[in-house]
Amino acid sequence: MYRYHHLHLICSDLERTERFFVEILGARLVERRKFGTADGAVLDLHGARINLRISRPDEVMTGDGSQKHYGYDHLGLELEDIDSAYKELQEKGFEFISPPTDTGISKVAFFRGPDNIIIELLQRKV
Repeated sequence: MYRYHHLHLICSDLERTERFFVEILGARLVERRKFGTADGAVLDLHGARINLRISRPDEVMTGDGSQKHYGYDHLGLELEDIDSAYKELQEKGFEFISPPTDTGISKVAFFRGPDNIIIELLQRKV
């Protein structure tokens, strides 16, 4: 049986990405650690583990997340009030790909985080 364990992101600026997840999304820093030879951090986003690390000296990074590719597409986060979050994130300078949109069963919005990671906000309809 397979179970979700973590999401692992490679970031260009560990401190900036960690601050984004902690200060903007409310994650908790569990620990700073090495992933192999690369500095990293383990975060707890309300029960979901997210590992961050910088690139290793022997890795060649291609792209900045701004283009579509096979593999990771976006991180989906559920919340109670998408309109308030949309306003708050816009005021903090985050770029939205799409504003809150009613899908019939939920409201969704997409924005760009550090290194152009795409984050979906989702508010279920009651």
